[in-house]
Amino acid sequence: MHELSVCLSLLEQVERIARENGAERVERILLRIGPLSGVEASLLANAYPLAAAGTVAEHAVLDIEAAPVRVGCDDCGAETEAAANRLLCGACGSHRTRLVSGDEMLLARLELHVPDVENPQSDPGSVGGDRLL
Repeated sequence: MHELSVCLSLLEQVERIARENGAERVERILLRIGPLSGVEASLLANAYPLAAAGTVAEHAVLDIEAAPVRVGCDDCGAETEAAANRLLCGACGSHRTRLVSGDEMLLARLELHVPDVENPQSDPGSVGGDRLL
């Protein structure tokens, strides 16, 4: 399953970022996946719990957003959205386009739980704060 190996690579990056920021755990991961990326979002979501088991992201919410397919037109210069199977300029209809986006898988945002190390005794009920990246 290709998506499992993609998930494992993603989690390596997430763990590195969490470690660099002193995070105890990852609360949320937001991915943007284009339809031309070669990654099936539903399969990635299904592989995530297995890949995340035993990591700082084990209990993180995985949110996946679809990234639009965008093309730049070589004829009129416009940049427009296009269908994944029809990369035509939305302004003039030309087929002379280049892909601008839609083939990416992007780690768009991480929400980390970072303990309050500056003053851990200030409030016994305090567990730190969340940091957004």
